[in-house]
Amino acid sequence: MRYGLNFPHSIGKDPALIRDWAQTAEGNGFDYMLTIDHIAGVHRDQFGPDGPAFNYTSETPTHELLTLFAFVAGVTQRIELTPSVLLLPQRPTVLAAKQCAEVQILSGGRLRVVVGIGWNNHEYAALGANFHNRGKRLEEQIQVMQALWTQERVDFDGRWHKLSGINLNPLPDKAPPLWIGGGAEDNLLRRYARYADGWLPLVVPGTNVPAAVEKLRGFLKEEGRDPSTFGLDVRVNIENTTPEEWVAAATRWKDVGATNVSIMGAPSDRTAMENLARFSEALKVIRAEVG
Repeated sequence: MRYGLNFPHSIGKDPALIRDWAQTAEGNGFDYMLTIDHIAGVHRDQFGPDGPAFNYTSETPTHELLTLFAFVAGVTQRIELTPSVLLLPQRPTVLAAKQCAEVQILSGGRLRVVVGIGWNNHEYAALGANFHNRGKRLEEQIQVMQALWTQERVDFDGRWHKLSGINLNPLPDKAPPLWIGGGAEDNLLRRYARYADGWLPLVVPGTNVPAAVEKLRGFLKEEGRDPSTFGLDVRVNIENTTPEEWVAAATRWKDVGATNVSIMGAPSDRTAMENLARFSEALKVIRAEVG
């Protein structure tokens, strides 16, 4: 399996510290870094009396992930750069395709694009994007991006995209793999089977992910695809747990067929580098026992 960790956006604005964090993560053996995508913060009073659906507001610092990846690409050699997730329907498709292609080129092929639809309607409105058709639009965006990454000329006549004689230049030597992050409902599993190279589960607590994976494999076969080539990126939370529990959790995911495991659990009372040291300790234990 391959092992990753989340980039801590609370690390601040010092580029030297961001460089040191990325180089240390790479040097300590992590295969990839995940990064959330929030372009605009929304003040809590805009969500009404119940507050935001998740704890991401105007108080939450977030670096723009593709710019961050371009920076990290220049100061590292091996670590993969992975959105968790790129909220594609908020972004103009051709521009996002160009930016991803550029990161893929500048990183030497280290980008894995994980796209999703998000939950924050206020952020969509601020960016002039339609919140209500974002799921179906995502499917068309994926097709457009994959064409732009691989073809010298793109002619596409879709519901939301009309491209005639369009290309990206330069093209990456190899198109980045494109995964989808999201829930485990049947309609979403069918979307992953039809359009994606892998699934990053973003599910409510209590969701039976192993059962969803089995169902997803059936949908992949219906699409004429080999389930063994399809990726699965899951999470192991190490906070308030023992090394034995880390190993047991990673082993369960390996048995399910996970290809990627993200090590999670970062208390806010520790610095970014202190949390990284804790993740690195867990990585050593899990790798030694699970592989």
